[in-house]
Amino acid sequence: MTQQQTEGGDVRLTGISKTYGSFKAVQPLDLTVPQGSFFALLGASGCGKTTTLRMIAGLEEATTGTISLGGRDITDLPPYKRPVNTVFQSYALFPHLDITENVAFGLRRRGIKSVKKQVDDMLDLVQLGDFAKRKPHQLSGGQQQRVAVARALINHPQVLLLDEPLGALDLKLRRQMQLELKRIQTEVGITFIHVTHDQEEAMTMADTVAVMNAGRVEQLGAPADLYENPKTTFVANFLGTSNLIEGEIAEAGEDILVGAGGMTLRLPAGRCQAPAARGGKLLLGVRPEKISLAHADDADSIAAGRNRVTGRIIDSSFIGVSTQYVVESPAGKALQVYEQNIERDTRLTPGAEVVLHWNPAHTFGLDAAQDIDAGVETVEDAT
Repeated sequence: MTQQQTEGGDVRLTGISKTYGSFKAVQPLDLTVPQGSFFALLGASGCGKTTTLRMIAGLEEATTGTISLGGRDITDLPPYKRPVNTVFQSYALFPHLDITENVAFGLRRRGIKSVKKQVDDMLDLVQLGDFAKRKPHQLSGGQQQRVAVARALINHPQVLLLDEPLGALDLKLRRQMQLELKRIQTEVGITFIHVTHDQEEAMTMADTVAVMNAGRVEQLGAPADLYENPKTTFVANFLGTSNLIEGEIAEAGEDILVGAGGMTLRLPAGRCQAPAARGGKLLLGVRPEKISLAHADDADSIAAGRNRVTGRIIDSSFIGVSTQYVVESPAGKALQVYEQNIERDTRLTPGAEVVLHWNPAHTFGLDAAQDIDAGVETVEDAT
């Protein structure tokens, strides 16, 4: 495929925004979704991700900016003239029609008489060939979702838009469907733009994730890059969990030395997103699974050169694959550590004095002027 062909089906948003009265749902944003990619818009409720998707679909009119698909301006086209299809959380299947007729609906509406082979091919793609004559109520939630995807794909859209498509499914089924949707996207090779508030869902399926917050894209990139190199506290906290330690820069060079709670910690200068001047404040970040936990009695056996923080376990939760510890330390009130349950140290219980240690290369630095709790989900957010 040539470069020119690759760009042919790119979705480009240029200066797109949406305002309702005085409320700015989407701030002006520029975004390019490469043809054939699985692209996720990820963010909490009210961040503007669904509004952005609806503007691409033509279901919302953009206040400013343009939308183009394959170099063609589609900003003013009505939804039915856009080469896109949308799959919603509600599936919107016709209860009185069997699965074959649900999938064939778009073709029949366009006056296409011979639909059997196309429908059969689509049902095979979503692995529902044996369910062709059933009605929607005879299928599970995951199967209904696959019918909705087949019904959208049979129209051969250039772009498939997915609005929280797995939100109504239970956790186990959702995980199966994540893999299923990724498989379908890889097989058909068309652009999928997927809106979700579920970080794991975005990370599992998407090639590229745009993390949205308050109508803006906070950070854009491959899932692993966003997770390992967050540029803001919002991304660090919203994508998984981060320990953010407030400190003061003691020395800045190839490595930055940071004083925190009477301890000195190191991070590579290349992983610092803040101005690195001596005496400046810094938020030093490390993911819970990057940290190892040693009982204070074993502190001498920790390899030299690792970052160390002393503390006391205040809580622990056994969750099968790992144990999650909360540690109180002069460097932070509630540092989190995830330890794999390989060889459990029975001394590591609440009240135990411990040393947290990790490779300095796994540390990142953020601007201390930001809200340290931005992006932290609360119980209210999750409901």
